[in-house]
Amino acid sequence: MKRALVLGVLVTVGAVTLRIAGAQTAPQAPLPAIQKVKDNLYVIMGSDATDRSKFTGGNVGVFVTDAGVVLVDTKLANYGQGILDQVKTVTDKPVVTIINTHTHGDHTGSNDFFPAAVDIVAHENTKTNMAKMDAFKGDKARFLPKRTYSDRLTLGAGKDRIDLYHFGAGHTSGDTFVVYTALRTLQTGDMFAWYDAPFLDPANGGSGVAFPNTLAKAIAGIKDIDTVIPGHSPVAQPAQLQEFQRYNAALVAEVRGAVQAGKTVEEATTAATAMTAKFAGYKTDRVKAAVQVIFDELKKQ
Repeated sequence: MKRALVLGVLVTVGAVTLRIAGAQTAPQAPLPAIQKVKDNLYVIMGSDATDRSKFTGGNVGVFVTDAGVVLVDTKLANYGQGILDQVKTVTDKPVVTIINTHTHGDHTGSNDFFPAAVDIVAHENTKTNMAKMDAFKGDKARFLPKRTYSDRLTLGAGKDRIDLYHFGAGHTSGDTFVVYTALRTLQTGDMFAWYDAPFLDPANGGSGVAFPNTLAKAIAGIKDIDTVIPGHSPVAQPAQLQEFQRYNAALVAEVRGAVQAGKTVEEATTAATAMTAKFAGYKTDRVKAAVQVIFDELKKQ
């Protein structure tokens, strides 16, 4: 269904900017209040991912720079106004850049709320994946990324610098690690979403076998970090990201051992579930689905 276009006026310091945005229907759940992470960096958290009636999408990074606001991800569809309302509680500056960490609709769903002039940035594989989505077909193609990169891209400078990294396949084929350099903070998207098995998306180039290796490359390649913003969980520390990498390495090892021993995917799932108990606080809600993806990959090798 085509959305009517509405004309809004966004008043900034010393200037008036016209904004054409998609009229949005009411979201199914309210957004939590914006939280300060450090200095000019905030996060709008995702709601309870286990209760779909309360699910709003991934965590949104809000970085206030001299040039304007940089958003990292835009939640599900129809949350653009809610995101903007939260942003306005901490700054009058306009949104000038959106970084999409990957293709999924709970991270790209409200791109179309923001002015078409906003600079949208993502990995080149993510743009390819997004272009296949119905949400970005036809006139909505203008909300696809305008700038892409292959391995690394730097935006801004000094205290406003953001470094984008891609280390290979994992959750999808185009996962971006976002580093707020001066603040020593990393936003991972769904390469570190929660304390459970990862959601793996082979249809968009994801790989359960590659996942722990890609995480290991990120941990080794990104230096001077003391704070981590996951995809769907509260702000964490580097030690928790490192543990998540070890968990995924152990998960792949369990499934690999089962495949080599000629066991079934059900037996592999049982072994992986038992292994998860060694990681304090980890859930097993997503183990079965992750094991199936890893099992299928290994069987093809």
